[in-house]
Amino acid sequence: MKHIVTWAVVVGLSFGLGVGHAAAPKAKAPQRQAKSLADFEARTYKTVDGVPLTMYIKYPKGHQKGDKRPAIVFFFGGGWAAGSPSQFAQQCRYLASRGMVAMAADYRVKSRHQSQAKDSVADAKSAIRWVRANADSLGIDPDRIVSSGGSAGGHLAAAVATLDGFNNKGDDTSISERPNAAVLFNPAVDVTLKGMRRSPEDPRAAKLGERLGVSAEEISPAKHISGGLPPMIIFHGKEDKSVPYAQVVDFTKAMKEAGNRCELVGFDGMPHGFFNYGRNKNQPFAATVRSMDEFLTSLGYLEGEPTVEVFLEKAN
Repeated sequence: MKHIVTWAVVVGLSFGLGVGHAAAPKAKAPQRQAKSLADFEARTYKTVDGVPLTMYIKYPKGHQKGDKRPAIVFFFGGGWAAGSPSQFAQQCRYLASRGMVAMAADYRVKSRHQSQAKDSVADAKSAIRWVRANADSLGIDPDRIVSSGGSAGGHLAAAVATLDGFNNKGDDTSISERPNAAVLFNPAVDVTLKGMRRSPEDPRAAKLGERLGVSAEEISPAKHISGGLPPMIIFHGKEDKSVPYAQVVDFTKAMKEAGNRCELVGFDGMPHGFFNYGRNKNQPFAATVRSMDEFLTSLGYLEGEPTVEVFLEKAN
C-alpha cells in the first residue's frame, strides 16, 4: 500500500476544528438525518437525560441474525459541536456491499445537546459497548468491531481505543468499549496546544479548551499510547489547517514505538475533510475507501479485491 498520495487539485478550506466547523455536513434535524439514512435500520443505543441516541445500521444483502460478520461504527465530524451521522453513509453502504455490518452513530454535540467533548467520548464508548452487547441480535462477531470517524469523530474513534474513564453512568463496564481495529480520517488525536500547533494567545485555543470539558491531556489519544492497542490506519490531508498533519505523524511514530500497528496514508495538497463523498469527483473518497478495504482485508475482516469503482458506478 502506498503511504503518500498526490492530488493535483487543492481544495479551499472553509471549516476548522477550532472555530466550530468541521468536515461533516451541517447539523440536521433528526427527521432529515433519518431521510438521508432511510435504507438503514435505526435503533436506540442509549438514552441520556431523556434524549435517545440512534445507531443507524446498514446490513449486507442476505444478512441473517445468526451471522458473525465483522462490524464497523462511524462517528461523524463537527468539532463535537455539530454534524450528522449521514456523513459516512456512503462508506457504510460500500462496506455493507463488501459483507460488513456498517453503522453510523449519533452522539451528543454542543449545538443539539449543549454538551462537551467529554460527553461525546462517553457516548462513543456506550455505542461500542452496545454493539458488542448486542452482537447476537445484530449478527456480528463481537471480536471484530472497528471504530471509525473523521475529525472530531476520528478523535472519538481513537478515544475508545486508547482512553480509560469517560464511562457513562449506567453503562455495563464489564463489556469492553475497546474496538478491535480503528480507521481514522483526519482525526484530532492530540488536542493540546502543542498538538494543535497553537499558542496560548490564539483565540481558538480558549474556545477549544471550553469545548473539551476536561484537560486536553486527559482527552487526547496521543497522550495515552501504550502497547497492545488495536491496529489502526489514518488518512490525512497534508495541507490540513484544522488538524495539523504533524500530529498524526507524531502519533503514528509513537504507536509504532509502543509495538502497535499503525499506518499513515498522507494525501499531498489535501485539506481537512478531503475524503468526504462528493468531493473532487470522488477521487479521494475512492482512494481512502480502497485503502480502508485493503487494511480490513489484511485483518481478515473482508475478502477479495476492493470493488470501489463498481460501487461508485452504481451510486452515480
